[in-house]
Amino acid sequence: MIDKINQALWLVATVLLIGGGIYFTFRLSFVQLRFKTMFRSFKTKEKEEISPFKSLTMALAARIGVGSLAGIALAIHLGDIGTIFWIWISSFLTLPNTFAESVLAMKYREKDGPYHKGGPSFYIDKGIQKKNLAKVYALLIVVAYLIGFLTIQANTIAASLSTSVAMQPIVTGIIIAIVTAFIIFKGLKGISDATSKLVPIMGIGYLLISAIILTSHLNELPALFLAIIQDAFTIKSAIIGVFTTFLIGIQRGIFATESGLGSGAIASATTDSNNKIGQGMIQMLGIYFTTFVICTSTAFIILTSDYQTLLFENINGIEITQYALTYHLGNLGSVFLNLVIIFFAFSTILTGYYYGEVNFKYLVPNWKNSMLVILKIITILLLLWGSVAKATFLWNIVDILVALMAIINMYALFRLRQEVVKEYKSYQQKSG
Repeated sequence: MIDKINQALWLVATVLLIGGGIYFTFRLSFVQLRFKTMFRSFKTKEKEEISPFKSLTMALAARIGVGSLAGIALAIHLGDIGTIFWIWISSFLTLPNTFAESVLAMKYREKDGPYHKGGPSFYIDKGIQKKNLAKVYALLIVVAYLIGFLTIQANTIAASLSTSVAMQPIVTGIIIAIVTAFIIFKGLKGISDATSKLVPIMGIGYLLISAIILTSHLNELPALFLAIIQDAFTIKSAIIGVFTTFLIGIQRGIFATESGLGSGAIASATTDSNNKIGQGMIQMLGIYFTTFVICTSTAFIILTSDYQTLLFENINGIEITQYALTYHLGNLGSVFLNLVIIFFAFSTILTGYYYGEVNFKYLVPNWKNSMLVILKIITILLLLWGSVAKATFLWNIVDILVALMAIINMYALFRLRQEVVKEYKSYQQKSG
């Protein structure tokens, strides 16, 4: 029953995500190809406590989580290697959705003490005057991140350490909960400071190891590229096979990049910068890095191993990536993956909590500090539960919530599309 609901929701979400992406691609003159502007957007003359770079690392912390490791492996496991092609295609086509939601987040954000807060809940409320829908979206974010995404991160860390060093999942959960508590009780500044340090370290480290592995398999890569493209269109059944591969690829691509969900817009709104277009450009650059560098590296590390020999029942996905790295690097691969998972998943936990907190504040306008303390305690307890919960159950729940978020956010982007186009054209006229 859950599978059927999941498939139906994702069919609707896919149409909206791809349709919206294509619309913005043409209306914004292929904005996703303006690479010079993306890199120039980091430059600012303003003195900022939450800089554009910090807002990017917060968004990347959420995106480069286990979706880049376990999610990609799961996509290959469920839909074969052709899913990678559809992840590439969906990421490119949905990039303008990320741009649009970031621009709107900047336009409709609010002050939150010395900082800023914003995201879909705010532009749904203020932009299209749909307060009840904004509340539904906010509730979905709170549930999806605090109960779904965060518990999956804890589950993945626990599964990896249980396999490699025989650490009991509950022990792992306790450690995660303690470290998380130490940071999230410092608020936005503590979270942004932590992710701005964790993301560059984990990104560079993962790329170095990936480069070492793939360099030794350079002669295999052209054939793998061709096999991925062929498998995207010619697997098992000419109709059902392609559709399954396509849908799984889209689903995992969106899960990995969060493009079109609106969650990245929450991170965009935190910056002290007032450059709406610049924030949209920066967030698109983050999607490129997530999909075409991190996720693709993971895919090729798996595909150059003999992962097909594995058999699983309650699969998280991380087991395949773990096997592939061990296949290439021996015991060093297992040690490296444990470190990567801890960095990737933990940074996602931090940003995910912040996403939940911002939307909790929207749902409870007259919130008190004591309420936030309770929210943080609940988050910590959920991390403990997530470390011992069943992975398949967690993935199914998250998939449904993500689809609902995508549907609501894309509806809002459609309603506010002219505002995005107007902002972009105004920027083009000023910049020449």
